[in-house]
Amino acid sequence: MIKRLKKIIKKLINYQGKKLKGNDLIQFQRVQPWVTVKGDRTLRLDYDLDADSVVFDVGGYKGEFAADMVEKYNPTIYVFEPIKDFFEIIKGKFSDNKKVKAFNYGLSGKDEEMNISLSDNSSSVFLETENFETIQLKSIVNFIKSNNITQIDLIKINIEGGEYELLESLIENNCITYFKNIQVQFHDFLFDNAKERMNKIQESLSKTHELTYQYEFVWENWKLK
Repeated sequence: MIKRLKKIIKKLINYQGKKLKGNDLIQFQRVQPWVTVKGDRTLRLDYDLDADSVVFDVGGYKGEFAADMVEKYNPTIYVFEPIKDFFEIIKGKFSDNKKVKAFNYGLSGKDEEMNISLSDNSSSVFLETENFETIQLKSIVNFIKSNNITQIDLIKINIEGGEYELLESLIENNCITYFKNIQVQFHDFLFDNAKERMNKIQESLSKTHELTYQYEFVWENWKLK
């Protein structure tokens, strides 16, 4: 999503007088404060982590975030990427690093098979396009329990609308406190009740976590109290 927003900014400059409209304009306005603080290189990467930390990268794309984490902290990283081409990029990028564990499926509230639209880093199961791929999703609750994981120092969630069901499942199953930091990008152009669902999730998160930064529908982070 952030790469798409940067393209919107370039488009605005190149159009010289023509104006962005609709969702493009809204996203452009939202991302400006984030770009000003250079959030992708500061807030998203600045955590109290070390080589003993555990990180979940949910929506691994091409492994850029995981690579930043490796360079800065060298933690154990679980990367979940359901799209095969992106998964292969991740697997190749970290083939010599046993601390990066890549999985060719996504995490969600339950196990299921779905079609996902293929639109580079904006690929989503909530969009319909001519280009799609059948992917596997696994229950995040089942994954952490079956792997005996009781503490995750940071989870990054960027799954183009799937963040709602994932977080709701963790909250409903009393697993949200397993996560020390929750870095999430909410999306609101994919279905009508996104704002209401986000507010309800945030209300629940506030009982166990505190908000450390928030750029609405761009990125925000919740830290365990």
